[in-house]
Order: sequence, then structure tokens, then C-alpha cells
Amino acid sequence: MITIRGAGKHRFCDGISRRAFLQIGAFSFAGLANLSLADVLRAERASGKRSHKALINIFLAGGPPHQDMWDLKPDAPSEIRGEFKPIPTNVDGIQICEVFPRMAKLMDKCAIIRSIVGCVDEHDAYQTNTGWRRRQLAEIGGYPSIGAVVSHLQGPVDPVVPPFIGLAAPTRERRWSDSGSPGFLGAKYAPFKPFMTGAEPSEQTERLVRAYENGPGLTLQGITLERLQDRRRLLEALGQMRRDLDQNPEVQAFDASMQAAMDLLTSSKVADALDLSKEDPKIIERYGTGRPYRYQYDGAPTVNEHLLMARRLVQAGCRVVTLSYGRWDSHGKNFDLVRDHGAKLDQCLSALIEDLDRLGMLDDVTVIAWGEFGRTPRINNDAGRDHWAPVNAAILAGGGMKTGQVIGATDAHAAYVTERPVHVQEVIATLYHNLGIDPATTQVRDKTGRPQWLLEHTTPVAELVG
Repeated sequence: MITIRGAGKHRFCDGISRRAFLQIGAFSFAGLANLSLADVLRAERASGKRSHKALINIFLAGGPPHQDMWDLKPDAPSEIRGEFKPIPTNVDGIQICEVFPRMAKLMDKCAIIRSIVGCVDEHDAYQTNTGWRRRQLAEIGGYPSIGAVVSHLQGPVDPVVPPFIGLAAPTRERRWSDSGSPGFLGAKYAPFKPFMTGAEPSEQTERLVRAYENGPGLTLQGITLERLQDRRRLLEALGQMRRDLDQNPEVQAFDASMQAAMDLLTSSKVADALDLSKEDPKIIERYGTGRPYRYQYDGAPTVNEHLLMARRLVQAGCRVVTLSYGRWDSHGKNFDLVRDHGAKLDQCLSALIEDLDRLGMLDDVTVIAWGEFGRTPRINNDAGRDHWAPVNAAILAGGGMKTGQVIGATDAHAAYVTERPVHVQEVIATLYHNLGIDPATTQVRDKTGRPQWLLEHTTPVAELVG
């Protein structure tokens, strides 16, 4: 076998880089036939690896206390500093909360922003999904989330894998489980939500079927999970659905989403990605379960498995995965909550970063964990911290960013930014940049046909990407 080596970063199993593979397709070398696109895709399948930029956006719903996680103030008065002590990380000079010992060992692969501004005092995932406030452009549907924009501009990596998937099941406080709105782009670009009914992971194949089983007046009659294994019968049923669609003008507008549903039903990729029985048990154990679920109330549980599912979905071809992890609205028992949620997040977030690195995906996948705002410097009478919009914090990893650093600083009480304020839209701009979209030059058209910019603050955080 002739092995041709190239300078590209991603290599197939025989040592040929994707770039070299594509270049070879335009020429003939010593009797080798020209390589077609099918040859390239075949080689990618053989390698078991597919390179695409992706985002895993982890929403810490309720507003996590920045000063008890990523920006401790050990020299502040006791009513400010709280109960936690800082611990060193594997990057000199960077310290984080003691409940994150695993993350401390991975700080060279992470970046912390301690100086996010521009947040609003509203319990909502909307701003961390779009960069905007919910009321802006509300008359035409609001601004689209990152996942919707990516779906619109880039489409699917694989036709049977939705480019945008939201793992958050509905919570009693609905805004905390917002997977990301399609906004004025329309329902075509809404996220696929396999957990929309709050199913356990073991039920996901069934939920996938149910979610796409019924169109307006159409049903996959008699199709059970067992019969789904019979592809011939399934295709016959889908063929009848297609004929019904073609003949029924009332459902023609539903054609695009039904086609997507058919693609999903005739492929097992998404269901397989959600099925953790197909994962190495040692990897599952590394992520943990996040149980028992505590301090949940009207918010999301601490489902550690969702981070593993997010990795598997990205690996299958998804571009943007959003999820809601925990309920961090710590008006009371703040320190007990952080010990519980923080320790569980430490386990699954560190496992995700290590997993992506092990699989050679970390440079292509951006991971961010953040909430809608920070918490008050002063501890209240219920041992809690209240809402505090003037400053927020986030931890990021991967995406080809410059990691092993802290960006920005706050005052001695973690109340106000003193160095390098980073607007929340600059963070979103960074996520777009890592996905291959330039907010400074990219517009999308709203329902009226008017072009709209993705953001007002279009410059990514230079310290991360410059």
C-alpha cells in the first residue's frame, strides 16, 4: 500500500491527512485513479473520525455564585468570602474553589473569564443562548440562538443528525430549560429535543420515535419499537407518509420538518448516541450520574450523563448541543448547594474535557459552563447569596482557544469589574468564531426579509482567539 503523507492536522488511519486526500483528488499519481468525494467520505468512515466545529453550551441555571467557584476572595471579610478556600491549579497563579479538585488539574486546558458584564437580572437561558435580552425583537420572534444560526448557515454535518440538539427536559421554571429559540428564523431551525417529555436515558429510542411519529393528521400506523428494526416495513410506512404529504396541501408547509423526521427515523445515529449502554462502562463511571438530585425544586437535575451524551452527539455529527445543569439559585444554603452541585459538576465537566482530549476532539469542540448572572458579595441571613447582575463568570475549554489563563478581575469583594470587562456578547462572539462564523460580517434575514446582525458586540475575546 502506498502511503502519502500531508501536512494537515487530521489524519486518516493510513496516515493520509484530509487536506492531502482532497488535493490528491484533483490529480493522478503513477497510475492512481482520481479520488472522488465518495472516496474521501469512505476514508473518513473507515477512520471512524469526522472533523467539524461544535459547541457544548452548559447552562448553570439560576445564577451560580462566581465568588464561590472561579473568583474566590480569601482576604475579604467573613460575611463576603464565605466558607470555601481556594486551591492551586496546574497553572501557576490560578486558584479556584476547593470543590473543584479535578478541574484544578485541567486548568491548562481551560480559561476562566471573571469579568463578564452586560447581564440582566432575569432567570433565563435566553441571553446565554443568543447574547440578547428576550424582549429585543420580540415582535418578530426574537433573536435566534447560536444553534439556530448555525443550523441556518451551516446545516447538518450528517443528514440524519440534527445540527442543533437541546438535552434539557422541561423544568417547572420553563426559562431555565430553554434549549435555545429559533427566533425570527422560524421553527425549521428549532433544536431537536429528545428529552422534551423528561424521559430517562434508557427510554430515548422510544422518545425519539414518539417525538416524530405524528404530523398534522398523519400517523405511522402500527409501527412499534420492535418493528422499527424491520427497515423494509418502516420504509414502506414512510413511503405512504410521503405520498400523503404530496397529496395533502394542508401539510405541505410541514414538509421540511417531516423530511427531517423521516431521516431521523430511518437512522439510528441519534438514538445510538443517546444510548449509553453502547459506551465503555469505565467512561460512564468517570462521568458519574449526579445522583442523588438535590436542591432541584423548579429547576434542572444534575444529570451528569447529559455531558457524556453531548460528547456522543457531537461525535455523531451534531454542531451545537445545549443542556441545563442543576439549579443554582442559592438565596439560601448557598454553600451546601455549591458543595453538592459543584462536586458533581467537577466530576462530569472534567470527564468531558478529558474525553474530548482523548478522542482528539478538544480543539474542534468548544465547551462553556456559565449562568445568567453572578451572586451578591454579601451573604444574607439565610446563608445564601442573592442575584447580582453587575458581574458574571464563565469557564471555557477547547475550541482551539488559548487556555491556561484567567481573563479579567473584580474588586476585593467580587462585586464589580476592575480589569478587562468582557461583555456577554463578546463571549457569544467567541463561540461563533470557534464555530467558523464571523459575527462582524455575517447577517441573517428576519421574517420580513430585513438583514439582521447576529450581535452588537461582534469582536471575540481577543485573549482567547487572538
